[in-house]
Amino acid sequence: SLMLAKAKEEWDQELVDKQAEKERYLSERITPLYTSGLSLSQLQDLCRELHEKVEIVDEERYDIEAKCNHNTREIKDLKIKVLDLRGKFKRPPLRRVRVSADAMLRALLGSKHKVSMDLRANLKSVKKEDTEKERPVEVGDWRKNVEAMSGMEGRKKMFDAAKSPTGQ
Repeated sequence: SLMLAKAKEEWDQELVDKQAEKERYLSERITPLYTSGLSLSQLQDLCRELHEKVEIVDEERYDIEAKCNHNTREIKDLKIKVLDLRGKFKRPPLRRVRVSADAMLRALLGSKHKVSMDLRANLKSVKKEDTEKERPVEVGDWRKNVEAMSGMEGRKKMFDAAKSPTGQ
């Protein structure tokens, strides 16, 4: 949490620095515009100058954008070439490693981890015999069951069985 707080402070400071740099750059590049007291012809000349500057900036933006698109295409082509030069690499099968919860917490938290977690301690114990008694298994000819449940009659039987309160 201390590292996160420090990183947040640095990030906030970086944002403030960027904003200050942007304002400094704009104040250098953009001169204040004074239009009060100008005649109509002077205002028209000012508009023409501003329009020319906008065209120049737009041309520069277009050129930079074209160079950027060219560079991204070139990067994609080079990545494809690198993948082709590597060839097909067969990844080895990864082995499954069993790690206990205590070992995982020790690895994540280091020496701070003192509490041992026994996840199985809070589980209920279920007797295996009880679960087998609840579900009686009927072994019979499966074809009779398929024939009995096929068609609308079988669906009606299933619907009636589900609707009855006893289940059968």
